Amino acid sequence: MHSALWVAKTGLTAMDKQLSVISNNLANVSTTGFKKDRGVFEDLMYQQLRAPGGLSAQNTELPSGLQIGAGVRVTGTQKVFSEGDYNVTDRQLDVAIQGAGFLQIVRPDGSMAYTRDGQLQLNSQGQIVDSSGQLLEPGITIDSDVVDINIGEDGTVSVLRAGEVDMEQIGSIEIANFINPTGLRFLGGNLYEETNASGAPIVGVPGEDGLGVLAQGMLESSNVNSVEELVNMITTQRAYEMNSKVISTADGMLGFVTQQL
Repeated sequence: MHSALWVAKTGLTAMDKQLSVISNNLANVSTTGFKKDRGVFEDLMYQQLRAPGGLSAQNTELPSGLQIGAGVRVTGTQKVFSEGDYNVTDRQLDVAIQGAGFLQIVRPDGSMAYTRDGQLQLNSQGQIVDSSGQLLEPGITIDSDVVDINIGEDGTVSVLRAGEVDMEQIGSIEIANFINPTGLRFLGGNLYEETNASGAPIVGVPGEDGLGVLAQGMLESSNVNSVEELVNMITTQRAYEMNSKVISTADGMLGFVTQQL
């Protein structure tokens, strides 16, 4: 069987997965704090018909050799953690991280998750939670008599109670960062989870030790560039068509041989 058929088949499979990555990016173009993905590709093993540096004659070495590739495969998807645009909402519990870092969220099973989505809210007990109702870590509770909330760049949370004139500090928001954020596991729901590849979380005060600062009344939008993704989609489509053409050409060559011999 013609080897080009199998090589082109790997190209079709890779471009199909690439299109899935692009479609997920475009689907999340309006998702708060979303970080786009990109496919990571590598070429497959090579058939060594003539090894580079082998002897073609006495005292004469081959300068390049003859090596036939077996195609391509997708080895992974990589999150691109560049910052998205920042949109002003003027909502007191909206916070954006300007710089590196993640908000810490406690999942229902007690494990820790991490997010760039700063759309914080209050539950029925006045506790600060994410949009899914999961608690922010460290936990902060806003009492019913609070009329104003202030979140500083360093994460300090202060409130103004009814009838009072001075702000009262009630807690502080800490953020976490990782040596290798691209190694985090993607959980959906704008959440990430620690893995061996990401390393342990480095928790600290916003603005210190390389961590970003918090901006109250703002949200970070998705870092997906829709124009760039559409260009990537066109490139992927053309690559898919070219691999299909290779299969058609190889089939034509095999058909010619079977008909003529």
